[in-house]
Amino acid sequence: MKSIIVSMIAAAGLMVAGSVMAEAMPELAKKAGCTACHSVDKKVVGPAWADVGKAYNSNGATTTGKKVADILAENNAKSAKEWLVQKVAKGGKGNWGTAAMIPNAPKVSEADIATLVDFVLSHK
Repeated sequence: MKSIIVSMIAAAGLMVAGSVMAEAMPELAKKAGCTACHSVDKKVVGPAWADVGKAYNSNGATTTGKKVADILAENNAKSAKEWLVQKVAKGGKGNWGTAAMIPNAPKVSEADIATLVDFVLSHK
């Protein structure tokens, strides 16, 4: 009996650990259609949001080798958040490969875009 209880506790612990490791896409991203091109942890058509967050938090480089600081300077953006909100709203291409991101405003509100960008930037 004791071994069954220990096994059940171990299995429950593994399930909790697995759910923490596999982060879910926010409902807002699903509703806005972001999941057609993005995933949290792997490249789909667009970059993985975790990769974007890591690059913009560390002032690293995008997959094209372009430094984040240079991207911000070229676009007169004071912060990564300001630039990413603008990029998501207007769309464009060039920083993460050849696929162009479609414009999302006005279909998605600026407040919702800012919420999604906060989620992306939460990945360090």
